[in-house]
Amino acid sequence: MSKSPRKSIVASFGLLSAELENDQAADQLQPPLGPAPVAGNRVGAGVIGAAHRAIDDIRTERDRLKAIVESGGGAVSELDPSLIDPSPYPDRLPDDDVTSFEMFKRSIETEGQKVPVQVRRHPSSPGRYQIVYGHRRWLAAMQLGRPVRALEMEISDLDLVLAQGIENAGRQDLTWIERALFASRMDDAGIKPRYIYAALSIEDAELARMRNVYRVVPADIITAIGRAPKVGRPRWVDLAKTVAGNPRILDSIRAALSTKADGNETSDQRFQRVLNAIKPADKKGAQPIPISDNRGTKIGALVMSAKEVRISAEGLLGTEFLKFVEAELPGLAERFARQRESQQS
Repeated sequence: MSKSPRKSIVASFGLLSAELENDQAADQLQPPLGPAPVAGNRVGAGVIGAAHRAIDDIRTERDRLKAIVESGGGAVSELDPSLIDPSPYPDRLPDDDVTSFEMFKRSIETEGQKVPVQVRRHPSSPGRYQIVYGHRRWLAAMQLGRPVRALEMEISDLDLVLAQGIENAGRQDLTWIERALFASRMDDAGIKPRYIYAALSIEDAELARMRNVYRVVPADIITAIGRAPKVGRPRWVDLAKTVAGNPRILDSIRAALSTKADGNETSDQRFQRVLNAIKPADKKGAQPIPISDNRGTKIGALVMSAKEVRISAEGLLGTEFLKFVEAELPGLAERFARQRESQQS
């Protein structure tokens, strides 16, 4: 198979994957409910410009691959899923809710795999492949014990991560920390920042925020917490600031995560458990002690601490009581002084 030009792979390949996934794979889960919503993710000007410049190439590539998919021939083949390895740059954490995947797997079982996964030859293991895109379809085929339909591509590590990231940029189900962890893996692999911007459709300020988290909170802790779909960027940044201020807190976090919890605990709850371990809730202040007269009528309340006594009044009778206490204070001070003198003599 001849190697496609870089522009075709980077500009067309990932975006085409997203379009095919939206047009065909989504039909396996539910009937169409109307026009697809416009993606709300902010995309950098450079990415938008590149997309406009490549629009003709995208249409040509889309039409060519759609014809391949519909005909069931060409470069699409059936592979043993056990011969396929996941991408070297994983972009997802385990999901708390397996219901959606089970529905997806059932649709594959009953209707077949409509959209092929995209693979490349494994660069270091002869006879094996790596997934470029389509991990869920590959996993479903693996669990169903059936071959997976695959489209083989010649693609470099850099183009692989770009195609994978560009495809995921339009998806709404990746959480902020999953995107940050993906950026971290690209960083570790030596991918230049400009390519990380393109892969995630972000700007330098957002990458800086991600780095402030994944360079402080180790990957094993992020993975142990999980996707945390309800935990957005501000709370992850806050956690990173706490850890940066006291790196020894990491031991407390790992200890909290190693504790067995309820089997139904979600990743959001694990995140909260981590916060509780490193930021214990403030102790409740002293509770007011009611003050009542000899008839049981409440006239105020007393609040005491190590260095303070506060008396609040309730009603007109309580106000009179405060005036009484005020008048009695000089006498109380005198009695206190006499008591101390007698104790010291």
